[in-house]
Amino acid sequence: MDRSVRVRFAPSPTGALHIGGVRTALYNYLFAKKQGGDFIIRIEDTDQTRFVPGAEEYIIESLKWLGIEANEGIGFGDGPYAPYRQSERKHIYKEYAMQLLEAGHAYYAFDTAEDLSSMRDRLKATHADAKYDPITRSSMKNSLTLPEDEVKRRLESGEHYVIRYKLPLNEEVKLFDEIRGWVSFNTNQMDDKVLFKSDGMPTYHLANVVDDYLMNISHVIRGEEWLSSAPLHVLLYRSFGWEAEMPKFAHLPLLLKPEGNGKLSKRDGDRLGFPVFPINWVDPITQEVSTGYRESGYLPQAVVNLLAMLGWNPGTDQEIFSMDELIEAFTLERVSKSGAKFDPNKAKWYNQQYVHKMKDEDFVPFVHKALVEHGLDHAFDEKYLLNTCRLIKEKISFTKELWDYGRYFFIDPEHYDEMVVKKRWNDNIPALLKDLIQNFSSMETFTQLSIETVYQETLNKNGIAGKDFLQLFRVCLTGVSGGPQVFEIAELLGKEKTCKRIQNALEKIKI
Repeated sequence: MDRSVRVRFAPSPTGALHIGGVRTALYNYLFAKKQGGDFIIRIEDTDQTRFVPGAEEYIIESLKWLGIEANEGIGFGDGPYAPYRQSERKHIYKEYAMQLLEAGHAYYAFDTAEDLSSMRDRLKATHADAKYDPITRSSMKNSLTLPEDEVKRRLESGEHYVIRYKLPLNEEVKLFDEIRGWVSFNTNQMDDKVLFKSDGMPTYHLANVVDDYLMNISHVIRGEEWLSSAPLHVLLYRSFGWEAEMPKFAHLPLLLKPEGNGKLSKRDGDRLGFPVFPINWVDPITQEVSTGYRESGYLPQAVVNLLAMLGWNPGTDQEIFSMDELIEAFTLERVSKSGAKFDPNKAKWYNQQYVHKMKDEDFVPFVHKALVEHGLDHAFDEKYLLNTCRLIKEKISFTKELWDYGRYFFIDPEHYDEMVVKKRWNDNIPALLKDLIQNFSSMETFTQLSIETVYQETLNKNGIAGKDFLQLFRVCLTGVSGGPQVFEIAELLGKEKTCKRIQNALEKIKI
């Protein structure tokens, strides 16, 4: 029987969650749900010097906004493997570090910062790689070179130390990556990584492997930047005797700059005017605000759909997916090996598609919010708002655009498009507008069809062609030159308001 699927997203609380990290969380989530497995959130905060207040809460809020819900873990409730914050698990890791020491797979290193700097300078001078490895460790201060009693004395005196992994010399480490196939690394190109520090905290490498084993993680799906660490992790599983329980690995392609040359960064977003974070982030030190997708007017479904397609394709022409459809379609086999260029225009397109697809009743809360901001929250009934939603959402890409685009549904125009007025207004227009007011006022039913009929009859009587006046008629009602079908707008405004707006235009437009 196949091992049950358990995957984890394990961010470090060192700042805002980049959308590349969000995509990693999403792919883990989609894979787990497709396989009927569990998705876990684990916070990897072993490096307390990089801890940023508020970052953990930010990560969880971002995932919840996007609908990426975990089965267990930080922010989603404890499961059988709690705690899920590594700083609360530090009592666990020393036991495993000692196990490696006793088996000869690790060693104590007592080198000072000055020792390490001197070693690097010496190696650089000979054009050798400046790293602590199976060759250089023989000339350093560690339990492989010092007498046993000297090591004991240093430990008992409380001298600073680290525990390093003892790499084998010139060994090929192979692993199968679910996206990239077989990959191979030679240990001569690696270094003896620090696994444990004398302050009682493990490094990422030890804590990550121990926690994945103890939490029964079946697949490690993470960014490409961790591929170079994978051979060490394979060696650690081997050293612990856990090879049979080692998870399958999948390293995701990078998200690239729009130009394609390099990893997408905050600076790219600032330079080109698009967010790279899911929600607003306020730097706790500088108070600098980085805008998020949520505050920029993006819908969470659109962001999820966008990120899913950055590095994965369904093998069909379909581009719009619900979360359930993504779960059904997602496979690691269709994840690309190469990086995915981020396209800000495609991001806007996705949001536009989702805005247009929204149910009118789902759009109403956004309209309510805009009305509250402009002091008009009790001025319109729900039926009117539903009808305005139907017309507004077809023409915008972001919910935050609804007021600028559709304010004329809620307030009378204060200004009139100057280009249209200059081009279309003439001495015959005032008389025509007065006739329209009179004819509209006498109508018993004020519907789109009847409005258009009376409008056309009035124009014919005044000897004016409809194509010459229609845009000016729109400007009289709305103040702007474009928008939904003008007779539909008039029906929604109602007879009294339509006539009032025409009268306002008569009084305010001066040529």
